[in-house]
Amino acid sequence: MEVKIHSANSISVAEIREYPELLSETSHILDIMANAQYNGAGSVIINKSQLHPDFFDLKTGLAGEILQKFSNYRMRLAIIGDFSKYKSKNLADFIRESNRTGRVIFVPTIEEAKRKLCGLQ
Repeated sequence: MEVKIHSANSISVAEIREYPELLSETSHILDIMANAQYNGAGSVIINKSQLHPDFFDLKTGLAGEILQKFSNYRMRLAIIGDFSKYKSKNLADFIRESNRTGRVIFVPTIEEAKRKLCGLQ
């Protein structure tokens, strides 16, 4: 796993630059969260390309399982990428609601993820 730590406003964020496989199990997420916390980060940034495609099919339950871990451990998550290719109304609603509550956010760029997670809006 390759991790880069970003800091601003006394807040540290772990950007997962590389993970050995697609994130498809909660054990992968727990590994990432432990690494982030070990490095002093309370938030994580993941590129959508690192997530298994099942994440974006809400019927599989993978998104719910992964996001529940972040909620349980009181960590924030930013998923970066272009989500316009997904035409599911349920997924669009899910992304919109996640962005509204702020525990998990879906943003287009790493810069926006860092800004929002570090409170630099």
